Amino acid sequence: MVTDSSSSSDDDRTRDETRDGKPPRRTRRTRMTGAERRQQLLEIGRTLFAAKGFEGTSVEEIAAKAGVSKPVVYEHFGGKEGLYAVVVDREMRRLLDMVTSSLTAGHPRELCEQAAFALLDYIEEYTDGFRILVRDSPIPQSTGTFASLISDIATQVEDILGREFKSRGFDPKLAPLYAQALVGMVALTGQWWLDVRRPKKAEVAAHLVNLAWNGLDGLEQKPKLIGHRKS
Repeated sequence: MVTDSSSSSDDDRTRDETRDGKPPRRTRRTRMTGAERRQQLLEIGRTLFAAKGFEGTSVEEIAAKAGVSKPVVYEHFGGKEGLYAVVVDREMRRLLDMVTSSLTAGHPRELCEQAAFALLDYIEEYTDGFRILVRDSPIPQSTGTFASLISDIATQVEDILGREFKSRGFDPKLAPLYAQALVGMVALTGQWWLDVRRPKKAEVAAHLVNLAWNGLDGLEQKPKLIGHRKS
């Protein structure tokens, strides 16, 4: 069979030319700025750390997802540890900001509701971030641990509890202890709710505040142990 080479050539030329007879221009890929590339790597790292954990994530995978070479990741963050530290720091600040901004003026019980909703809102909106925060930090001397997160949030509510204790005749110096207990209760419940997502968020908040507030409402000034152990 004889092939019409002139026809084939014409077809090829037609595909390569635009309607005005000029060759089509090559589409140039837009180059990211340094800030844009850094943000891209942070988002990719955040997703991978949430899904696979620190140990299960590699610099090679991060670079491949971003479409860059490994040295680009090292250039921006110095390695996987640096990227992880920045991701954790951003998530901790985001959650703390959400809790702090939620604590507006109101009845102390309403403040408890606001704090509970703030944490549950964060879990719902930034699920990947919370998954990262509840993992134990693999980086030595890192402050990005679940325990340190609870401590930081508890600090935000110490003053509120202190004022409430003082008005009721309780020792305000005990406010930090109760703040840790209350925030820990909400945070651990939130960790459980992260996967089950039942009941609905508002119902979870209502039950948390019911336990916290009614427990505080009947609080004894000097609680005593009733068991045989006294120390």
